[in-house]
Amino acid sequence: MIGEMSDTDAIDAAVAGVDAGVSALGPMLDRKATGLPLVAGTGHIIDAMKRHGVRRYIGHATPAILDPREKPTPVTRLTGLSRFSLPRAYQEMAGMTSQIMNAGLEWTIVRFIAPKNTPKQERVRVGFFGTDKLGFAVSRADIAAFTAAQVEDKTYIGRAPAISN
Repeated sequence: MIGEMSDTDAIDAAVAGVDAGVSALGPMLDRKATGLPLVAGTGHIIDAMKRHGVRRYIGHATPAILDPREKPTPVTRLTGLSRFSLPRAYQEMAGMTSQIMNAGLEWTIVRFIAPKNTPKQERVRVGFFGTDKLGFAVSRADIAAFTAAQVEDKTYIGRAPAISN
């Protein structure tokens, strides 16, 4: 399905008949970018999911977005500095995830810091800042595999686990 984030008909058609919504959307990091199109588009996706009875949503974010039961740590504070260095991108990420977390869906937000173009690794660490040992780098292949597994894995519903290698 091809369409813009503002094309509610295309979004509705894309959502019809699916079991889960999986989003790898992320904000442009261009300082000249304007507006918050992903926030509005995420609202359209949520509306379509509710219309079609799709309950499961998996998305991506950075540790600047906290898990609901997590307390800020030095790492989350460091990544949270993006609200000053890239304020529009941070607003977009925060706006998207806030909508998802408050939509009444069975959501999981997969968080990561430094994606790398490397093959899948033997070890993937999954957890929460302040309680689990996590690193910074993670392969894009591991992000994709973990994200896809969340469609059926119910372990992290209503949570935002962080992953790293």
